This record gives sequence, C-alpha cells and structure tokens, in this order.
Amino acid sequence: MSQGQFHSEPRLQGEQGQSLRQGSAEELTPGQLSTAQFQQLSSRILTEINTVMDGKADASKLALTVLLAQGHLLLEDVPGVGKTMLAKTLARTIDCSVSRIQFTPDLLPSDVTGVSIFSQASHDFEFRPGAVFANIVIGDEINRASAKTQSALLECMEEHQVTVDGKSYALSEPFMVIATQNPIEMEGTYPLPEAQRDRFMARISMGYPDAAAELEMLESHQSISPLTRVRAVASSAEIAAMIQAVKAVYVSPAVKEYIVALGTSTREHAQIRLGASPRALLQLLRAAKATAALESRDFVLPDDVSAIAAPVLSHRILLDRKATSAGETPSGLITAILARLPIPHHGSARS
Repeated sequence: MSQGQFHSEPRLQGEQGQSLRQGSAEELTPGQLSTAQFQQLSSRILTEINTVMDGKADASKLALTVLLAQGHLLLEDVPGVGKTMLAKTLARTIDCSVSRIQFTPDLLPSDVTGVSIFSQASHDFEFRPGAVFANIVIGDEINRASAKTQSALLECMEEHQVTVDGKSYALSEPFMVIATQNPIEMEGTYPLPEAQRDRFMARISMGYPDAAAELEMLESHQSISPLTRVRAVASSAEIAAMIQAVKAVYVSPAVKEYIVALGTSTREHAQIRLGASPRALLQLLRAAKATAALESRDFVLPDDVSAIAAPVLSHRILLDRKATSAGETPSGLITAILARLPIPHHGSARS
C-alpha cells in the first residue's frame, strides 16, 4: 500500500478521554429522537460548523442534509475556497471514525479499498482494510486520480461494502463520502465518469466568501487553524437516530408525482441531452425528507423538493452543445423547469 496517501483524523477528546458533546443522550437507539431532540442536535452541529465556515451557512446545512439522507457529497470549486475545510469540520463535529484520502495520479484502488497480504505467521492471506473503512471518508481532489482508482469507490458508495478477492466486507454505519474536486479545466485533473458522479447525492460549489466573511477569516484564522477549536457535539449513535427519524418523514403521493414530473421534464427538455435517472429521483426524495426534518416537519412539501433540486440534479444531467455554447447551465435549466412545473397544493401533509 502506498505510504502517505491517507490518514485518520483524530477524535477530539476532553481531559478524561471523553468526547466533548454537551447534553446528548449517550445510549440512543434508532427511533428514540423527538422533534425537539432532532432540532437540538442539528442546531448544535450547524453552529459548530459555522464557527469555522464563515459565510457558508447554506453549504454547511446542505452537507448535514446529505449526511442525514444517507448520501454522499461532492464539493467542486477552485482551490483555496474551503472545500476540504468544510469536509473536515463536518467530520469533526461527530464522534466517529474519519479518514482522509489524498487522491493523486499514482493512487491505487487497493489504497482505497484495502488489500489481502500473505501472513507468514498464519500461512494465509489476511485482509488489511483501506482508508474507506471509516464512518466519514474525505476524498481530497478526487479527480486527480485515474478513472480506475475513482471506480474503487463505486461499490463502497452504493452498497456500503467492499469486495476484495471475492470476499465482501461491510462498512461501518453511518457511512458518507465527502469528495472535493477541482474544475476540469485545471491542470492535472481527470473528469469524473457519469457513473461516479451519479453516486453523489449532491454537488455544490463553495464560491468565494463575501467581504465581511473574508475579513472575519483574516482576523480569526491568522494565528491558529480553526479546526483545533471544533468539538464533537454528536455521537455516531445520535446521527444514526437522526437518520432513522429522516426515514420516517412522510411523503404524500402528490409530492412523489411532483418529483416524477420534474424528472420527466429533464428527460424531455430540448436543451438537455441526458436527463435525471431514476436513481437521481430517489436521491432527490431522500434529500427532500432530510430538508423537511431540518425544518421541524414530519412531512415533505413541494418547497423542500425545489429547494434541494439543483444541488441533487445539476451534476446528473448533460446539456446539448447548443445549450452549452449559449451559456446555459444545468442548475439554471432546473430552476427554469421548476418555475413552469405545476405545484401540488394539497395532500402534502399527513391526513
């Protein structure tokens, strides 16, 4: 296995070796969370993330939404705008296992998934887990690795397991991949294959902070990394309970029809060469349920779907050449489709 390609992020602990979570139930089983507990946990996590991510509240909330919807997040933008910082900050707010993989052109698939090594002591092959065996896996600059190495993540992200030498190994739950990538126009990058992009629930661009946030960053980040102040404010058991609460959010037939109509519109649009796949619509449904839960509701509204549609669908649709040359963007076309789509006004809430 290549050396120096990945490392585990340390857990933040107090003086007695205990996690620095405050007011959390230590022994939670799925389904125990009330609406108030859910909101308390989500508020603590977002508050902790926003102590580091100045002016990026929307990106922080979307990252938490994807985690609670059991998805994976792709952060795309130019270097230096906080992609890796957001990934590390989210990971450190949760008391769980974290690993980071620096994707490079010479990274091998076995560095990601693991490899079987012959043991002289046991006279048999022993499996050495790779960096993907963690609750949160940070893939830094994922599109600097070859397509073969990128494809090593396909089974992990879809089935939450790794198969090596014909034997499958289950990954720990919760499991999330947060990958960063540089724009494909930059030197030394490989475009992500469509199948790889489709595994990510959402893609966002960080963008540059506004002047006030950038000034605050210069004041507070100049002497010490803000990551050193991040505390673990939720346990993996609490995150698992929040995920179960999201699964219980109700989606009415009318909202499901609204999601299907949106997907059909992308496939029939004259300027879109490849529309949203059935997997994309399922991911959109899950993300909308997490969005509703973070808004203190146990049912999904059409507004939840439209709020999350662009991040979930924009990296999954391909525009034709005329649309691209005219300056159209996937997110712009999705917004235009939503503006024309009839909104169901009844039947969103539980009866």
